[in-house]
Amino acid sequence: MRLPMRARTVPGRVTTGAFLLHSGLEHWRGGDEQASGVHTMASNAFPFLKTVPPRRFLRLLSAAEIATGTALLAPVVPPALAGAALTGFSGGLLALYARTPALRKPGSIWPSQAGLGVSKDVWMLGIGLDLLAGAVADRRRR
Repeated sequence: MRLPMRARTVPGRVTTGAFLLHSGLEHWRGGDEQASGVHTMASNAFPFLKTVPPRRFLRLLSAAEIATGTALLAPVVPPALAGAALTGFSGGLLALYARTPALRKPGSIWPSQAGLGVSKDVWMLGIGLDLLAGAVADRRRR
């Protein structure tokens, strides 16, 4: 049986998948204080989230991280699907970064000290886009 995962994608998929899976499991066990903090940041950037209770929001975020991490780690998941999941997830995080002025230096796209934790998600976007581009290139070669 030939797996759809290509050797060149393994390092990015494993490291990013493990990071997201770990983060998702940590969020799953998060308490009320963590839920409130994460929810406040997200709902300030995306006001429609204010109607979602903080604990539910943290669980939904956790589920998205676990699902994305698992898709990246599972060798049976095609690179295009894993890349689409990672691109969508990291795109949402970067939108949060872009919509939260305190995370950036004034008048700049560069992160403030408070924004370093979120700005690093640009690397996940790059890995997701690489998986998508690689899948397109592989399809054209066939």
